[in-house]
Amino acid sequence: MEQKTPLYDCHVKAGGKIVPFAGYLLPVQYETGVIAEHMAVRTKCGLFDVSHMGEVTFRGPDALNNLQMLLTSDFSGMAVGQVRYSPMCNEEGGIVDDLIVYRMGEESYMVVVNAANREKDVAWMRAHLTGDVTFEDISDTVAQLALQGPCAETILSSLARKEEIPFKYYTYCSDVMVGGVRCIVSRTGYTGEDGFELYCAAKDAEALWNTLLHAGAEEGLIPCGLGARDTLRLEAAMPLYGHEMDDAVSPLETGLGFAVKMGKEAFIGKDAIQRRGKPQVKRVGLEVTGRGIAREHQDVFFEGEKIGHTTSGTYCPYLEKPLAMALIDAERAEAGTEVAIDIRGRKVAAKVVALPFYKISHNK
Repeated sequence: MEQKTPLYDCHVKAGGKIVPFAGYLLPVQYETGVIAEHMAVRTKCGLFDVSHMGEVTFRGPDALNNLQMLLTSDFSGMAVGQVRYSPMCNEEGGIVDDLIVYRMGEESYMVVVNAANREKDVAWMRAHLTGDVTFEDISDTVAQLALQGPCAETILSSLARKEEIPFKYYTYCSDVMVGGVRCIVSRTGYTGEDGFELYCAAKDAEALWNTLLHAGAEEGLIPCGLGARDTLRLEAAMPLYGHEMDDAVSPLETGLGFAVKMGKEAFIGKDAIQRRGKPQVKRVGLEVTGRGIAREHQDVFFEGEKIGHTTSGTYCPYLEKPLAMALIDAERAEAGTEVAIDIRGRKVAAKVVALPFYKISHNK
């Protein structure tokens, strides 16, 4: 049976179309529709309920050592107030999940896991803990809201002190009062826009949601659902677990090499990634030049030979074109390569293009 986030009643009241997703009942869209929600985030601002995401904590003298072994990135030089992205691999070099790590104190970290992987991730982490560390799953006590878009900082500044709003991308401030609600405010997101992810106690989620929507009304802030969250992340070429990565795909194959620090002494999966050698598969962008919209799990061909498959695809509202991501043979991954996608039994022309499709400058 699906769970409800603390904001379920807010979504129903606002006319959200509720669907099951990752074990939760969440709005796929509101009466405004996916395209209007997508465009609001690109041009003004959107508010998402992402309370289905999981949060775990590592505390104690060996908290860092455990993260260093569990995850592929390097956290040894991470300061309190910083946020870092990292895959977590299995012994074969495939991806268990991709995570966001917050350094909360000298011996304290919070890790955000994908909702669909929460139980799997918690079990994996528990099974590999070593030394003096306290590990806790705090997901059910935490709500997470994402305020995303060009007007996000203006809206947040009307509710919180400017000096308590994180200035740099992938940093956070804790104990921030946002309209009377105590939050962790993180300058992060999954839309390709500037914006913030706010963590608060589950009991305070409804007050924070309503306060943000009221404060942002004049800036064009609207609630957004899962549909726009997916089209936005695809347009920004952000990978999604179960699509661009899974237990068999290496982080190097799916373009996450920036978060794999092979110079570390050890991490789970390091030896397997080394044995795999230079990736023979690469994540690429595809622009559909023929008539049709590519979706996931569609075969990609080069001169009649299958070279891979699409992992995500849709019509991207802001860029006004059908786009897809795919895992294909690395030797065919050069931008400009003309390919074909099998869309419901019909070979549709496409070409390889550089990723990301859409990008703003995070110059802060």
